[in-house]
Amino acid sequence: MSIEPSSSSTNDHPMDESSQLTLLDASSYQLHDLDSIDFPPTLIEIDLTANRLTQLDSRISNLTHLKKLSLRQNLFTDSGVEPISQWNNISGLEEFVLRDNQLKTIPDVSIFKTLLVFDVSFNEITSMSGLSKASSTLKELYVSKNEVTKIEEIDHLYELQILELGSNRLRVIENLQNLTNLQELWLGRNRIKSINLCGLRCIKKLSLQSNRLTSMKGLEECVALEELYLSHNGIAKMEGLSTLANLRVLDVSSNKLAAVEDIEKLTCLEDLWFNDNQLASLDGIAEAVSGSREKLTTIYLERNPCAKLSNYVTTLREIFPNIEQIDSEVFA
Repeated sequence: MSIEPSSSSTNDHPMDESSQLTLLDASSYQLHDLDSIDFPPTLIEIDLTANRLTQLDSRISNLTHLKKLSLRQNLFTDSGVEPISQWNNISGLEEFVLRDNQLKTIPDVSIFKTLLVFDVSFNEITSMSGLSKASSTLKELYVSKNEVTKIEEIDHLYELQILELGSNRLRVIENLQNLTNLQELWLGRNRIKSINLCGLRCIKKLSLQSNRLTSMKGLEECVALEELYLSHNGIAKMEGLSTLANLRVLDVSSNKLAAVEDIEKLTCLEDLWFNDNQLASLDGIAEAVSGSREKLTTIYLERNPCAKLSNYVTTLREIFPNIEQIDSEVFA
């Protein structure tokens, strides 16, 4: 079997063939090695997703134009990726994906001085140790579905915009104070008991789903928030939300809430997910969501006591004139 690199050029005019070979897509071939593949020196992007690779092909080390390398869904261990830390010829790499392998530690990526995206999610990593060597140019860092217990060694990542640490063993939100450009923080499926965003006000998307929260306090200064996901916790009261003027999506489903509160001033709210709580009546809900009555298009209240009322859907459609979806029912 021979896998041919392809061109990313859309120019219809004849070109020198070697100048067109910029992308190598060898994904989903279940390859054990890359012996059957050619590596033209012009390659900019290599995608080796979904193979059976355990070792890096040394020919990759000579690709001086390489910007993106995906080794996702292979069988790489720590020793299998270790050689790349010495491959200075590809130090211009901007995107490095090692998602879904068998790593136990963060690889040494110190040679990549302009790295923008680094993904080591779905491995067996127990510590963020080693990230202190990652370039301060990093904009997206994905370490979800590992066994990390502490947020650390990211103080220097001032340019970071997305941080994904879901499905780990974190108990405390900490060491984020320098990430002043952070826009998305994903911390679902951890063991976090309280919200402490270290004074950050820039975050637009925050997920703390499936943790051990009993309170919403700690969000008051996150005035840029547009999407907030707090489902599957033990929260009994809605609070600290009135300052979040930019909030469009609020998910507080599967908690212990008996009332919709502290969002009457919000004027941008489009989606409210309040299902699987303890709301007994629809009385007062018009006032509770008064600021966004015209804006709200989606509301989930199923599996609350109020959802069993005979006039449930009719009442909600009267309250929210532009509603498009109530629970799973979508209106034309």
